[in-house]
Amino acid sequence: MSQPIPTHLVWAILSTLLCCWPLGVVSIVYACRVDRHRAEGDLDGALEASRKAGLWALWSALSVAIIFGLFVLFALLGELLK
Repeated sequence: MSQPIPTHLVWAILSTLLCCWPLGVVSIVYACRVDRHRAEGDLDGALEASRKAGLWALWSALSVAIIFGLFVLFALLGELLK
């Protein structure tokens, strides 16, 4: 029996809905490929798709944090330059 490989589908969907949707959609695509690769017996492909799904979901979430941080930084700079 093969080891379970996480699909990261929940994180992909949440990052699509709550964060940067273009990056989240890529994460969903890779998350859906995990089960297909595993069903075909391609464990290396399933692991790679799982890794990419997690990374794209992470980048989607981080992009919102980065954009929010830049927004706060520019707001503070705007107040200082008044």
